[in-house]
Amino acid sequence: MSDAAAGVPEELSSFLGAGTPAAWVAEALRQPEVLLLDHANCELKAASTALSLMFRYPRHRKLVYRMSRLAREELRHFEQVRALLQKRGAADRPLTASRYAAGLRKLVRKTEPGAVVDMLITGAFIEARSAERFAVLAAQLDAELGRFYAGLLAAEARHFEQYLGLAVEYHAGSEAELQQRIALFRNAEAALCCDPDPQFRFHSGTPLMQEGLQAR
Repeated sequence: MSDAAAGVPEELSSFLGAGTPAAWVAEALRQPEVLLLDHANCELKAASTALSLMFRYPRHRKLVYRMSRLAREELRHFEQVRALLQKRGAADRPLTASRYAAGLRKLVRKTEPGAVVDMLITGAFIEARSAERFAVLAAQLDAELGRFYAGLLAAEARHFEQYLGLAVEYHAGSEAELQQRIALFRNAEAALCCDPDPQFRFHSGTPLMQEGLQAR
């Protein structure tokens, strides 16, 4: 894990394959408006993903119950981020999506029961990374935003545990096979969050420092 990982809960740092690069933290401090705009998008997408899983797997009762509650919580977070943006007078503008979620979903198997397990593992990594980035940012942002991110940390960590617990429950093979799948996603996720990245987003990688390549 990187030096930026100070203060990250152990269950997150041990699950993730790498810590957030210090260069990403520096860019987040330089571009707080982009950080918040993309964070709002991420919360909305997280709610949409939870609802999509409910519709796709209506017979998985525990999944439906957990995703229903998770979707409501993610929508509350979305509303809170939007309120912060409005309070700060940030311009409402569209942002292109990062490579992150699409990169993880490339690994999801096409057939069941592997598909649901892989989608749940994907969810676990997205929530774990979100919580980790809240942790590394909370003490470095301005007081208002730092308190907000510190408050979101527990919720995102809980979502991580819920996704991972469901993946364990619905996995039909051996423990070793499940760990192999998790390791596959761990390596891909670490690369997406650490490799050089031409744009800055909430889940982007190490910013490219060459002039003209960073997102503005």
